[in-house]
Amino acid sequence: MTTERVETAATAEVGLRAGRVTRTVDGRVILDGVSISPAPGTTVGLLGPNGSGKSTLLRLLSGVLTPASGVVTLDGSPLGELGRRDIARRIAVVEQQADTQVELNVLDVVRLGRTPHRRAWTPPSPADEEAVRDALARTGLADRAHQSWHTLSGGERQRVQIARALAQEPRELLLDEPTNHLDIQHQLDLLNLVTSLPLTSVVALHDLNLAAMYCDRLVVLREGRVVAAGTPGDVLTEDLVAEVYGVRTAITRDGSGGRPHVRFLGTMSRPAPRESAHTCPE
Repeated sequence: MTTERVETAATAEVGLRAGRVTRTVDGRVILDGVSISPAPGTTVGLLGPNGSGKSTLLRLLSGVLTPASGVVTLDGSPLGELGRRDIARRIAVVEQQADTQVELNVLDVVRLGRTPHRRAWTPPSPADEEAVRDALARTGLADRAHQSWHTLSGGERQRVQIARALAQEPRELLLDEPTNHLDIQHQLDLLNLVTSLPLTSVVALHDLNLAAMYCDRLVVLREGRVVAAGTPGDVLTEDLVAEVYGVRTAITRDGSGGRPHVRFLGTMSRPAPRESAHTCPE
């Protein structure tokens, strides 16, 4: 085998992969033969209406759920053969919502991200504290470190969960609708941060324009199956949005990189509004 072929084979095994994974619940198919192979260092957006399987796919990729068939691998090894601590050192997850009955402050929550790197009952090391400080600074929470978790707004709690994930120092970051509860400025700040990190990120989104702006590739799910995958420019078409979401749109391309911009004109069953079309999130 030539050097080039060896390098190609090695590259194919690097990172997080799902190969034809299926997941069923009470006999109902939630995911049906889904494959996803994010290139290292890229941001992949998961799109699709509610119930299409986005959250389930993220849980399979994190190892929280196991597929009924197919396999999820990390650097070529099935997740089922790896220890939870080993997985947690590589993969960080940000769920849609998080809560706790325990009285914690922001610093306490972010420090939880260091758990996979520490032995039980040992105090934080200087490296742990540096990772926590960096995560707080990156998410603009340094001045909130000692504020109680229970006094935070939904958007602030989401930013704390992002900081906790960053303190984990992962190589793969899985985010389930992270822009929920955030105002427009913090949506943009968050996605600017995620896409600037030297990580492989898979992020479930509802906002098609945010997905087009920030994702390198998109995977569109409908009823548990992949109906489209590729660059935003290839995937986001008027026909696809009508088919998947039941919404009529006008899609234009910007002049800088050809990324699409979606204008929503109304549902398929209703006429377009008489006033100018808006570009609000769905």
